[in-house]
Amino acid sequence: MVLVTSIYSIVDGFFVANYAGKTGFAAINLTFPAIMMIGSLGLMIGTGGAALVAKIKGEGYPEKANRVFTMLVQFGLALGVLLGVVLAVAAPTVARWLGADEPMMDECVLYIRLNMIGMPGFVLQCAFQSFYMAAERPQLGTLMSVVAGVTNIVLDAILVWALGLGVAGAAIATAAGCLVGGLFPVFYFSSRHNRGTLRIIPTRILWPYIGKACTNGLSEYVGSIAMNIVTICYNLQLMRYIGEDGVSAYGVVMYIAFIFAAVFIGYNIGITPIIGYHYGARDINEQRSLLRKSLTLIGVLGVLMALTAELFAGPLARIFVGYDAALTALTIRAMRLYMLAFLLCGINMFVSALFTGLNNGIVSAVASFTRTLVFEMACVWTLPTLLGIDGIWVAWPIAEILSLLLSTFLVIRFAHQLLSGPNRAS
Repeated sequence: MVLVTSIYSIVDGFFVANYAGKTGFAAINLTFPAIMMIGSLGLMIGTGGAALVAKIKGEGYPEKANRVFTMLVQFGLALGVLLGVVLAVAAPTVARWLGADEPMMDECVLYIRLNMIGMPGFVLQCAFQSFYMAAERPQLGTLMSVVAGVTNIVLDAILVWALGLGVAGAAIATAAGCLVGGLFPVFYFSSRHNRGTLRIIPTRILWPYIGKACTNGLSEYVGSIAMNIVTICYNLQLMRYIGEDGVSAYGVVMYIAFIFAAVFIGYNIGITPIIGYHYGARDINEQRSLLRKSLTLIGVLGVLMALTAELFAGPLARIFVGYDAALTALTIRAMRLYMLAFLLCGINMFVSALFTGLNNGIVSAVASFTRTLVFEMACVWTLPTLLGIDGIWVAWPIAEILSLLLSTFLVIRFAHQLLSGPNRAS
């Protein structure tokens, strides 16, 4: 499901890069982190909420699980509407803060404001990615990702390619896809046709559960926020060292990295409620088995992804920027260095998800926050002074090495949680 979402998320970049030019492409890459910072609130609500709901189900309280699920959906919808309005109003200020120069400014503001139409759907779409798993309906999640993706792709082809609307067309297509992907599950889980183990029922907001879900999913949100802040730092450094071409090259690399990382993100979203369920049920043997199998699978996938990036950097770069030889060469070099991080990043991401599933949101947040905002940001700002442009591209791989040391320490330090169940009073 997440892999499908990641693929259609880069369609905007493909159409804009090839049919609207480098300036529009750079504008999307500059503004996208701000949009993701709000949308990722849904990831926090969904990931933390799904683990909480799964734990409640594992303890034997299905009706209570439905009430918690319902109030989290209501909270996510309200948050998307409110923050979408705020960002639309503040779009010019946000664009300047992100480093947009005058040639990019109008397109940056336009892209942000049109995307805010779909922000409520985007927040819910991110949240439901996890709730589909907790409801034991992962196939429906995949289907809805395909439907939302096709909506986005078809509208991109019509608005950007056929009608030549450029950045505006790309933003409208994205917003439409988010509304489809986010609002349909609200109707599905409220209807009598719902065949999942969760349903939306009348309930009132109980803030302690909202707080628990958000705290539990804080690591995923912190990780996303940190990733987007780091992306902003990359863009600022690239504007400083290279200019618009650097931002465009980084955009291509990030699109490919997003597809690869989606495999790990999707696995973590799927495994977190399972860990939460067995934790609530005190199934210690299954918890150990999940840890062992997950680390093996993720390690193998990481090696395959890094090799793929090394071997196919050229063809992948030419899909987006093949019309510019210098930009293509820069992108190939960037991809081959940057994507070495996949040798380790999957393991570090899983450790954060593991603690979310154990309902230990604080430790999970520390792992995620340190990995991205501390280690990677430090590398982005310091390594270019030592290694030049290559220092920007190797910042992530070096940050992942440091993160692996931290992940190992946290697993050893909190191993007792893998060997016991929760306190029933909690």
